[in-house]
Amino acid sequence: MVRATEEAALHRVASRRARQGVQRTERVDVRYSAEEKIEIKAEAHRLGLAGAHFVGALVMAHLHGDYALPDRRTVTDDLIDELAALRTQVARIGTNVNQIAHRLNAGGDPHPGDKTVLTEAARVLVLARQAATTIDIAADVAATQHRAI
Repeated sequence: MVRATEEAALHRVASRRARQGVQRTERVDVRYSAEEKIEIKAEAHRLGLAGAHFVGALVMAHLHGDYALPDRRTVTDDLIDELAALRTQVARIGTNVNQIAHRLNAGGDPHPGDKTVLTEAARVLVLARQAATTIDIAADVAATQHRAI
């Protein structure tokens, strides 16, 4: 089972590698077993990346101190990635509440409880935004302090 921290770390690191104005031409040859290659390509595909981009992003992130190898991860690495996973979950709550509000506001004859549901949806949206902002601040503080170490 993949923990949320591992999932968030992979996504964060693989997405961060910027494209360059010119094609990268330097190569490093690496050998994998057939099973390892299948796993690498499957994970890259799941993240919407080319296999080489995925592997390159992970290597460069590790070299720049942005991603620790699994046996070298710190508690702060886990905290940052758990916060990223939590942020995604809170955003999904906000999306679901927006969909409920949109459906209720779509017209037609209102039901007796619609006004109450809309009022509660607005309250939950405010709370979700506040939670997302707080999570963003906490993740930024953790990442900034982690890089300073």
